[in-house]
Amino acid sequence: MGTDKRISRREALARMGRMVAGAAASSIGLPALTSCAEKPQKKRIILYFTATGNCLHAARQLVEAEEQLLSIPQMVKQNRYEFEADEIGLVYPIYGHMPPNMVRNFIKKAKLKAAYKFAVLTYGARKCDSVEIWNDISSKAGNKFDYITTLIMVDNWLPNFDMNEQIKIDKHIPENLRQITEDLSQRRHWHEPVSEEERQMHAGFMARSGLDPEVGFLKRSENYFVVTKNCIDCGACTDVCPRGNYEFTSNGIKMQGDCDFCFACIQNCPQKAIQFKKNDEDPLLANGERNPNARYRNEYISLVDIKRANRQ
Repeated sequence: MGTDKRISRREALARMGRMVAGAAASSIGLPALTSCAEKPQKKRIILYFTATGNCLHAARQLVEAEEQLLSIPQMVKQNRYEFEADEIGLVYPIYGHMPPNMVRNFIKKAKLKAAYKFAVLTYGARKCDSVEIWNDISSKAGNKFDYITTLIMVDNWLPNFDMNEQIKIDKHIPENLRQITEDLSQRRHWHEPVSEEERQMHAGFMARSGLDPEVGFLKRSENYFVVTKNCIDCGACTDVCPRGNYEFTSNGIKMQGDCDFCFACIQNCPQKAIQFKKNDEDPLLANGERNPNARYRNEYISLVDIKRANRQ
């Protein structure tokens, strides 16, 4: 016996209606019915501070889209301090085991609304009690972090390290980044442990340097840097300084202003035209710099990247 496959006029109209509705939903980007059971992707924002690209490179490994990366100097410039996401992270370099002054002031004003907050602190030689320092500063600001860890990278502290030697050292950055990525995927709640020896090392550094622990590094750029005759007025320094301390004048490049001592200017000058001034009174710079002819920027980060992150 044959099967009658004819359908009624009413059923035919119903089918056509469903097809038209499906096409309309697709055209405006509405999800298909089968996607209703899928979990929405977590939104993660990472705020970063970078001078030579180490932190920007690390931050890029921890997000899937560039639009989720926000430069702290740019947020300060825009007077933007309120952020909301499923997860919010900070990536910044430690200077004297402390956050850059700009990052310190930023977190005091910031309102971070997220179910999970994490911080990755980059360093080159000694991290000491940087994790505890950040936990103390952020907690007092009402922004307590669930996860705080450190990441060793190339040390760009010119007074003590030769950049040509530093870049040859394998610091297992990819492996360490993979571990951090795994921790964050599991929303691990953890603060990297700090030993008593590390606390004492930091205390000794602060005694020698004379820095204010409530301020950290905050110098005057005109007292520590000088633009030499090698300058060709390319303007790179005017774009990479997160505080906008460099400007063109009728007499060439002039610098002036509070300085985080991030070294973005001196490290990113294409002509190596920016040098340290001789400063016998500051114990940190009494011996000048290790190799004035060696400069560093993370191999995965371009000069344009630094300009975009810091331009004021």
